[in-house]
Order: sequence, then structure tokens, then C-alpha cells
Amino acid sequence: MVKNFFISVSSQEEKEENKGSVEFQVFSFTNKIRRLTSHLELHRKDYLSQRGLRKILGKRQRLLAYLSKKNRVRYKELISQLDIREPKTR
Repeated sequence: MVKNFFISVSSQEEKEENKGSVEFQVFSFTNKIRRLTSHLELHRKDYLSQRGLRKILGKRQRLLAYLSKKNRVRYKELISQLDIREPKTR
């Protein structure tokens, strides 16, 4: 597992202040998702981890939907920073 693959949120002081913010929660869920994905590449039949991954994906999806309704600018910045969704092209 590569440690540099995970996203780090700014300084330690900023982490302590913003643990409840939507952005911080999406950061932490994204790190968990990437960690579980790399785990599942090695252990394909770990069904409990697959279930946990699906639950975390749902939580992150709901948080992103909430953020997109409340503040579209912060949502777009977060999506581009995390690089988790591709822009829609028609």
C-alpha cells in the first residue's frame, strides 16, 4: 500500500477546528475509500470490507449531495481538489 496515495488535510491545528465540516468528512471518507479499495485489490473475497466500502460510499455521496445544494462553489472546489468525479461532457 502506498502512503502517498492518501490525501492529507492541511495543518494539525486546522484539523482540530474543522472535524465537523462537510469538507473534512469527505476528505476522511475519501481516504478510507482509497484504503479499502487497495485492500480489496489484494483480498477479493473480503465481503465484510466490501460492505463497509459500500456504506462509506453512500455516506460520502449523501454529504456531496448536501454540499452541492448548499454551496455549489465549495462543492466544485472540493471535487476538483479530491479528483473524485469527472466533469460531465455531452
